[in-house]
Amino acid sequence: MKDAFGLPQSLLVLGGTSEIALATARRLVIRRARTVWLAGRPSPALESAAAELRGLGADVHTAAFDALDPESHETVLGKIFAQGDIDMVLLAFGILGDQAHDERDPVAAVRVAQTNYTGAVSAGLVSARALQAQGHGSLVVLSSVAGERARRANFIYGSSKAGLDTFTQGLGDALHGTGVHVMVVRPGFVRSRMTAGLEEAPLATTPEAVATAIELGLRRRSEAVWVPGALRVVMSALRHLPRGVFRRLSL
Repeated sequence: MKDAFGLPQSLLVLGGTSEIALATARRLVIRRARTVWLAGRPSPALESAAAELRGLGADVHTAAFDALDPESHETVLGKIFAQGDIDMVLLAFGILGDQAHDERDPVAAVRVAQTNYTGAVSAGLVSARALQAQGHGSLVVLSSVAGERARRANFIYGSSKAGLDTFTQGLGDALHGTGVHVMVVRPGFVRSRMTAGLEEAPLATTPEAVATAIELGLRRRSEAVWVPGALRVVMSALRHLPRGVFRRLSL
């Protein structure tokens, strides 16, 4: 069960090598989390992440999980939940894709959509049902400000995050009153492996800053968290700009 501050003692990460997820796991383990499941494609990086968290004192397990294989999600996640209650599920997998390449390669574009949206819908529903069955827990979903309004530079990625964001909000409404807390996290540009080599956007942030915001959101039982917080105001203004004006902006 969660501690008196609303922080989890057990954590399941879907996307176990995500830098944001690992920053969050480290922070929660330091706070009090004792059991951590890292689910992702088997790799040395996944095992290295598990070893790091074990070094901080957590009991860490790994599980093979593939966002692109939704038929396996119920079995894989069911086995994890069968080992004991999970206080928090962090849905952190996703890919950025290559906009210029993916526009010319529809199969690659579909892979972005299937990973970021279709896979997340499947894993999110399975996790939500398991949390509801145990009667408590949080589902935290990493979205992006890119989903707030389509931009020419990354509309394939942005559209997948827009779908994920809307899905998460609706799922939160569906689970209201069940004891399950759903929180969507909308970071801006995050300095990470995924964005390495890209031109940094204004109000850029770090995995550690996102992790801090997630912890605060858990304590407050927030439904939506923006990182940094100023992006909420910025995106509200951009969302309402006339399309012709928005199209001319260098974003």
